[in-house]
Amino acid sequence: MSHERQFWIWIAALGVGVAFLFAVRQVLLPFVAGLVVAYFLDPLVDWIEQKGVSRLIATLLIIIVFFGAAISVLILIAPLLQHQIVGFFDKVPAIVETVTIWLEPVKQTLKEGFPGQQLDNLGGTSESFAAAAVSWMIQVLGGIWQGGLALFNAISLVIITPVVSFYLMRDWDVLVQKVDGWLPRHFAPSIRQIFRDINISIAGFVRGQVTVGLFLAAIYGTGLTLVGLDFGLLIGIVTGLISFVPYFGMLLGLLVAVAVAVVQFGTWEPVAFVVLVFGVGQIIESIFLTPKFVGDKVRLHAVWVIFALMVGAALFGFVGVLLAVPVAATIGVLVRFFVSQYLESSLYGNQAGSDQNGDDRR
Repeated sequence: MSHERQFWIWIAALGVGVAFLFAVRQVLLPFVAGLVVAYFLDPLVDWIEQKGVSRLIATLLIIIVFFGAAISVLILIAPLLQHQIVGFFDKVPAIVETVTIWLEPVKQTLKEGFPGQQLDNLGGTSESFAAAAVSWMIQVLGGIWQGGLALFNAISLVIITPVVSFYLMRDWDVLVQKVDGWLPRHFAPSIRQIFRDINISIAGFVRGQVTVGLFLAAIYGTGLTLVGLDFGLLIGIVTGLISFVPYFGMLLGLLVAVAVAVVQFGTWEPVAFVVLVFGVGQIIESIFLTPKFVGDKVRLHAVWVIFALMVGAALFGFVGVLLAVPVAATIGVLVRFFVSQYLESSLYGNQAGSDQNGDDRR
């Protein structure tokens, strides 16, 4: 069988796999969550196994500790977060109205620099854009909910996800060896290198960015609560958890926190303290958290990450959000590999150019 035919067979198999995942996307959430947990915790299981503990015992120990801690934290903060979520959405109309009044001086300043008709047209255009943006966000959030949590209640996640995580962590090395044995022998070294690069890239996000997000959630939640901001814990935790979205996560949290502070306090001093909390969080993230836990392992442009998240949410809902950046990292590694192969090939003309230069020197 020719290499070209092998290549197209693998491409066809990949297409069938993607089509299958799209067809069963509504039942993927607990399995994808289990895969994420297993991938995140597998190095810890390996470390315990190296200490002489059997892999089965190490896996059971990690599963019990991890999910026990997660459920305990959820039980502790869920009632408080539920109260803050209900209160926050009750105050959304008042927040919007107050911020609109607060921005009125800016509108008056713009009126002095623009003719009235142009400003009215600009206002109408911005309102239409804002309405379209809000409608789009509602559709995306609705798709995330419909594609994920609406089909699986908390009981199914609590039961299925630990089971999937347990079996994946217990058999992780066996699965890796089995997949390695399926690789076409001629391309096996190159494929192994690609998978090593993918693992490094994804690990930088899954293990690094998740850790950074948890630290930021604690920093923002604690800081905003100490400032006395209404819904500070909720805003801080959500901001930290969505901080993996470059710039957007932090800016969204900052805007919401400032808007709530304006409504609640009505003076500049508390608003400045809110901004200070986010400034401290960003300094800690940029100086310590990101260099230590993420570094340059992901190697993904911010625009590419945002695009991947939007596409993942639109196609697969909440599951798509979980898979977006790992898939984007994989595509990035593959693109870099094929570009490097192209630059070294005769199709690029590098060899021909070298030969010509050699002929000129002679």
